[in-house]
Order: sequence, then C-alpha cells, then structure tokens
Amino acid sequence: MKSILLILTAMMAISACGPEDTPKAENVPLEIDSKTLTFDVGGGEKTFTAKASEQLYVVPGDSWVKVQKGAADAAHKTVVTVTVSPNPDVEERSTRISVVAGEEKQYVEVGQSGKVVEPEPGPVVPVPEDNAAWKTASKLGIGWNLGNHFDAQNNGVSGETFWGNPKATQATFNKIKAAGFSTVRIPVTWLGHIGEAPDYQIEEAWLNRVAEVVGYAEAAGLNAIVNIHHDGADSKFWLDIKTAAINPAVHEQIKEQIAAMWSQIAKKFADKGDFLIFEAFNEIHDGGWGWGANIKDGGKQYACLNEWNQVFVDAVRAAGGNNADRILGVPAYCTNVDIAIESFVMPKDNVADRLMISVHCYDPSKYCLEASYSEWGHTAAESKKAPGDNEADLRKVFEKAYETYISKGIPVYLGEFGCVNRSTLREQAFQQYYLKYFAKLAKTYGIPPVIWDNGAKGAGNECHAFIDHGTGDWCSAEAQAAIKAMIGSYNDSLTLEQIYNNAPK
Repeated sequence: MKSILLILTAMMAISACGPEDTPKAENVPLEIDSKTLTFDVGGGEKTFTAKASEQLYVVPGDSWVKVQKGAADAAHKTVVTVTVSPNPDVEERSTRISVVAGEEKQYVEVGQSGKVVEPEPGPVVPVPEDNAAWKTASKLGIGWNLGNHFDAQNNGVSGETFWGNPKATQATFNKIKAAGFSTVRIPVTWLGHIGEAPDYQIEEAWLNRVAEVVGYAEAAGLNAIVNIHHDGADSKFWLDIKTAAINPAVHEQIKEQIAAMWSQIAKKFADKGDFLIFEAFNEIHDGGWGWGANIKDGGKQYACLNEWNQVFVDAVRAAGGNNADRILGVPAYCTNVDIAIESFVMPKDNVADRLMISVHCYDPSKYCLEASYSEWGHTAAESKKAPGDNEADLRKVFEKAYETYISKGIPVYLGEFGCVNRSTLREQAFQQYYLKYFAKLAKTYGIPPVIWDNGAKGAGNECHAFIDHGTGDWCSAEAQAAIKAMIGSYNDSLTLEQIYNNAPK
C-alpha cells in the first residue's frame, strides 16, 4: 500500500509540471538611457546603457567612432563604451550609432565640435601724442552712415527723401549717440543744386539744410563727416574722372569746380569746431570699380584724383576760420585699400598732421552686399560661404593698411563697411559674427570704422537698414541685435581670439 501511495504522489507531481506551466524567459523591449552623446574637439570616451532581453548588436556610424559592448547583467543591461578620436578639422561633425535587438532598432546620435584655430594677436598701434590727426582718428570710435539720404539723386538732382528715407531729425542723432556710436558720416550729393561756371554757386537752401543736420550731430555730441558723394558716381556727372584722364581741358574745369565748391562748403562751416571733418570725395572711379580703364591707362586716372585731392586741401585751408587746421579725409581711387597702396599720394598741406586717408571695405562683396552667400567664417558650411579663408582674407586688408600707413604714423579711417541683413536665425548669427569680427579688427589695427546704413529694409541684396533715419528707432529687433553685437566688440573687453572662438556652430 505504501508503495502505491508513493507512485501516485509522483504521478501527481509530474502532471502539475506540464509544458504549459514551464517558466518563460522575461521579454524586455529595447531601451537606451542616453540617445545623444556630445564630444569636444579632443574626443574621448563616454558610455550609454542599453537594455534588452535579446542579443544586442551595436554598429558605429563612422570610422572616427569606436564602440565596445560589455556583457549583459542579470537585469538585461549592457554598458556600451563609445570612443571618439580627435577632430582634425574646423568643421563640427556628427554620426549615429545603430543599436539592434531582434527586430528593434534605435539610434544614439554622436556629435563633436570642430578644431579652433586661434588667429595671431594684432599689432601694437602707435599713437603719436602730438599728432592731431591721430587724436581725431582715435576719438572717431565706431560710426554710422546717414546713407541714401542727402546723397540720393534722381536724374541728376539730389534730394533728402528721394530714395525713400524720411527727413533726419535731432531725435535721430540723439538716439544714434545713445546706441553707442561716436561719429556720423553725412554723405552729400550736390547735383542739381550747383550754379553755372565760373562761380558754381551752391543753392543756399540745400547748403542750409546740410548745415542744419550737421548741427544735429554737434548737439548730440557726435563727430560729423561731410563729403561730395555721388557727383563722381561711375563718371556719370560733372566729377568725371574717366573723361578728365584723357581730356586735359575737362580735368582743369573739374579742378576749378572742386575749388569753388569746397571753398563755399568750408566757409559755411568755418566756425565749427574739430568735431567736423571734411572728406573730399566718395569712391571715385570710372564705372569699373577699380577694374576699368584705370588698370591700363598708365596711371592717368590715379594722377587726376591725386590732383583733385590737392585742390580740395588747398581750397579748405584758404576758406578761413577753423578750416585753417581742420582735419580732412582724402580718398584713394575707389577708396580701395589695394589701389590706395598702389596709387595714392598724400596731398601737401600747409599745416602738419591734419590729414587722414579714407578707405572702404565690403569684403567679401558677394557676402556683404549681394548676399550670394549666407554664412561667413571658419565655422560656416563650405557650400554656404564665400571661397577662401574668410577671417584671414579680411585680416589681410587691415594688415595692408597698417603696414603701409598706420605703422608710419598716417591715420586711416573706414568711411564705409557693412553686411546686409539676413532673414533666418542662423544667417543672422553669422551676420553678427562678421560685424563683431570686423569691428574688433578695426579696433585692433587702429582704424575707426563707420557702418553703412542706407535705410533699405528687409533682407538680402543692399538691405542695410539698421536705424530709422527720421526717428532714430531700431528698424527691427534683429537690426538692434546686430549693432549691439558690433559695438560690444569695439572695446577692450573682448579679444579677437574670443570672438573667433565663439563663432556660430
């Protein structure tokens, strides 16, 4: 009996452990604790944990990433070690690691910053204590152009509002000063307001209005620069260097008109103090922007402009009052730095150390003026930036001006520079970077810059609107951010290296 009971008990135990009652393995879905890994330029090692009940497969996306999979623990967790090699390029790079368990697949994103190449520090700029032009250059600081304003013209007649800007007001200049600018350049086209030879009398109302706006600058505590602007545009009007270079009679007639006009302008402002600077001309060329007949005429156009600059200096000095020692700006052909080095001759002056050289810089032009490229600098995408080493190329412009003039005690100022407004946040970040880098270069090399503002709102080609000409209000929040970034770099609180190393990513 006892043996029968034992057999029955054994049979019951077998029946209770049938196939449907066998314990099953736990089914754990694929889980990853970190989906993003970020490395600096030097690379290094980081880990993430993957959890899955099935066999894990980990596949790196690129050769610069190595992965090492550890053994799974009792909780089905596997530690994966990711090793990234140093990045030899300035461009940031990214890839993804594939993690596979059975039919499931997930990704871990891997990013790495690019190599930072710090530029060489800039030169020590000599500042002679007894040189009046140097003192003036140093106080110009960073400036703003009242562009497409008095320089606007239709059919050979200039008008303050002809190109869409409202009339300037005292409030405009007060707010420009409050924004952090030290100087306002007031370009003036005199076309349609000039009488016949031999007096070439300037229309009183036009000259008075220019004087009124110069008074706004004075009242606001700003330096002011007044010039003859589009009268020489592309050799279309009376200030025609193309014809003057091949016709001596025209050349002499132009010299007479320059003398008459600058004599009148200077006399109008004879009592104004040293806040006011006269600039002879703007971007004189034959329509070829430095690549016209000037490159094959044996220097005839260059010689004409050098003579015109001399006539300008002589006329101002003879006008009396504070003009006897007023600081004057004289331009090179096309206000181009390279051409200035090749062709410019400093005029003779009867008073020492009162002349500055005027140059302009929109480099590279297809980025700054045309917006053909949307990004600029060492962190820009190659397909979106102007060719070349952008920062180094721009720096060469300043180095040339420094080596040729600044280092020899001849002050230089940038009457125009700028970068058109952009529409996307990323493009705006590069615009700000360009303006910051440019302004810091200018500060480093001792060349005060004056940004171009033509009042053209929007984004893209020739859209340089930052400050409303009638109110002084910001044209947009983006314009305000760009100018604040630029002015913030024109001081000693930031180094060029810091700006470079904080370029947009």
